[in-house]
Amino acid sequence: MTKPSVLAVITARGGSKGVPGKNIRPVCGLPLIAWTIAAARGARTVDRLILSSDDAAIIDMARRYGCEVPFVRPAELATDSATSTDVLAHAIEALEQRYDLVLLLQPTSPLRTAADIDAAVELLCATGAPGVIAVCPSEEPPYWLLCMDTEGAVSPLFPEQERPRRRQDAPPTYRPNGALYLVPTEAFLRERTLLPEGTRGWVMPMQRSVDIDTMEDIDYLEYLCSRHPEWVPKLEGQA
Repeated sequence: MTKPSVLAVITARGGSKGVPGKNIRPVCGLPLIAWTIAAARGARTVDRLILSSDDAAIIDMARRYGCEVPFVRPAELATDSATSTDVLAHAIEALEQRYDLVLLLQPTSPLRTAADIDAAVELLCATGAPGVIAVCPSEEPPYWLLCMDTEGAVSPLFPEQERPRRRQDAPPTYRPNGALYLVPTEAFLRERTLLPEGTRGWVMPMQRSVDIDTMEDIDYLEYLCSRHPEWVPKLEGQA
């Protein structure tokens, strides 16, 4: 397959409740959004990188670190009810040029790397898959999970006959880690899904699958980077 053109879109709205100013909060010397900008700028498969945001401070910070901001996200797409698919579709349609593939990147997944992005694009090209998402191994196999009703009574999520007899017999399971979603642009605009049937998973290690939602997550990221200083991007801000 001829190398496809790839549009990378970083989605970062203002108004975070769990960690105020989360997307521009300094972590290990860099604003959180700069970690994702560094990964996208370092990926050889990405042809264009843009930001979709409604927040002036996030927009200014993204531009400082070399991310293009061709528009301000409309207010109706910056609410708690706005979906990632709606935001991504708006970004695609706001541009004059169309790209073969569109890549959604969330700044709350700071430890995804340029190599992860390139590998995801190469996986889609090599397999002809309708999409690729980043996943990591599940912390706990789901077969022994319980449901609880309104009275507090518990019941197995999986019937006993569907559960492996021993934990070591359970097949490996994975969960989306939010680090990247890659789909062909025209198919995405038709179907409005980031998880079409047949999507392949690009497996990332659990340690690098941190999702920033709370101050404890930021503390954990800083701890990890104290153990792995090579994970901190080398990216200089612009004047």
